[in-house]
Amino acid sequence: MPELSGILPAVKSMKEFDKLLESDHKYIILLETRLSQLPSMASYARKANKKLIVHVDLVQGLKTDEYGMEFLIRVIKVDGIISTRGNAIAIAKKNNLIAIQRLFLLDSHALEHNLKIINNVQPDYIEVLPGLIPKIIQEVNRATNIPVIAGGLIRNEEDIEAAYEGGAIAVTTSNHSLVWE
Repeated sequence: MPELSGILPAVKSMKEFDKLLESDHKYIILLETRLSQLPSMASYARKANKKLIVHVDLVQGLKTDEYGMEFLIRVIKVDGIISTRGNAIAIAKKNNLIAIQRLFLLDSHALEHNLKIINNVQPDYIEVLPGLIPKIIQEVNRATNIPVIAGGLIRNEEDIEAAYEGGAIAVTTSNHSLVWE
């Protein structure tokens, strides 16, 4: 499994994607896109020696069942996925993709429920949102022994440092000032 670290840029538009193809970032996380755009985006990413991680829950026109995942794996040939769905994570792991389980921390019940799912599917990484709660990042890491990525509401260098101090191994952000410094 590749080791993710540092800032992982998350893009929402073709303009941002094009800019990242020219950057030093090794990984590109696709957030909001359409199914019809994925083949060309994956091709451009490969030509630029970038690894493509797709947030499968946010791809318009894609169903995250076994057939949708098969399309991503065999046709698009993504390097990894992000999802809140355990079935998508399990399929990604079975096919040796980077599997990142996205975890929304709304309350303690959501935390407990998601920890059960995570312990069943054993993703490679857990993305905790919002990523501004260092104590919770530590708790998730201790409860699962899975590397944690902080995401959501990361607005400045202090937020990144707080996430790292909490034990995050990487930070996802779409904040331009943090991605293209």
